[in-house]
Amino acid sequence: MSAPNPHAAEPHDWIDVDALTRRGDGLSGVFALIRLPRVLADAPDLPGQAQEAVRWRVHAEWRDPPPAVAAAVRALAGGRRAAVPRQLWLHLQAEGRVPLVCQRCLEPYWQPVMVDRWFRFVANEAAAEAEDETCEEDLLVLDGPRYPLLELVEEELLLAAPLVPLHEVCPRPLPLAVGDVLGADGQAAAPASPASRPNPFEVLATLKAGRRP
Repeated sequence: MSAPNPHAAEPHDWIDVDALTRRGDGLSGVFALIRLPRVLADAPDLPGQAQEAVRWRVHAEWRDPPPAVAAAVRALAGGRRAAVPRQLWLHLQAEGRVPLVCQRCLEPYWQPVMVDRWFRFVANEAAAEAEDETCEEDLLVLDGPRYPLLELVEEELLLAAPLVPLHEVCPRPLPLAVGDVLGADGQAAAPASPASRPNPFEVLATLKAGRRP
């Protein structure tokens, strides 16, 4: 028997968003970390990585647009009785751990990440570009009945990861460079400011003055 393919499509890789609105309890599941190639690109290889998973939950709902938006739509339609389409929203929650390299000690570690965001769907890229600069919410383009949930989770995990990964406390003391001072916590203390260091020329002048008869 051949081994299962970790990259094979699974039922919830894509979701039927309109059908999701009819589920009062939403939808939840897990994605194996190894199915998220962009998250693992250039990532360190840590023990247990093949078993690591990202938990997610999604909920979708239809909402009436804000009054100002409804008024603008009716004004553009030339009448107060113009139909104002409802808006489709998606709530995504996800949590897991991603492998990163600490930029202070250069050791690999597991970084916890969490996602909790609402998105509003629009019909096409043109609508997204037209609304992107004026709306506060995040927009997603839904050009069919289904949306790629796996790609969305991967994208949001990348955005949630820190730009400069750092341990809260590095696992071992950092090596000291020339001139570094060891602090009380075992880490290299901040170097003294130039103003607090003695001027070598002043020291030399003092020594010369002390030698005068």
